[in-house]
Amino acid sequence: MTIHKQRGATTVEFAIVGLVLMVMIFGVLEVGRAYYTAAMLEEVTRRGARLAAVCPINDPAIAQLAILNASGETGNSQLINGLSPANVVIDYIDADNAVVADPGSTAGFLTIRYVRARISGFTYQLSVPFVAGIATLPMPEFTYLLPRESLGVPREGAITPC
Repeated sequence: MTIHKQRGATTVEFAIVGLVLMVMIFGVLEVGRAYYTAAMLEEVTRRGARLAAVCPINDPAIAQLAILNASGETGNSQLINGLSPANVVIDYIDADNAVVADPGSTAGFLTIRYVRARISGFTYQLSVPFVAGIATLPMPEFTYLLPRESLGVPREGAITPC
């Protein structure tokens, strides 16, 4: 008689344990994706600063190449969901750590000492079932600073990446 009363208990226990297990698995996957995205955003800023240091000032190819798109490819990043060239901000910095107002002018060009790449306004989209597309997390601003190099003025015979 006790066996007859216990028939559905295993199913109920499995449902509870299975639900907890699935939540844990999805949580681990989502945390892994978030760490991957943060590492890729850090790489995007490093790459953007490097390209800005050697490419012509305000070249639109800098943002496209920084978001890990192939040369000549346009649009959002293929590796980071939701990252667009508009999220990449390139600043040209003078010796006093101030942003150069007009880096394209001769006077502005000569005062540039550093280039800074920033990721701004990027939000991370959760992909957990039932909340995908609803829940987003704002990511912090990633920044990378490098000393200027050629700024698009190639040496004789040198090839620029832009």
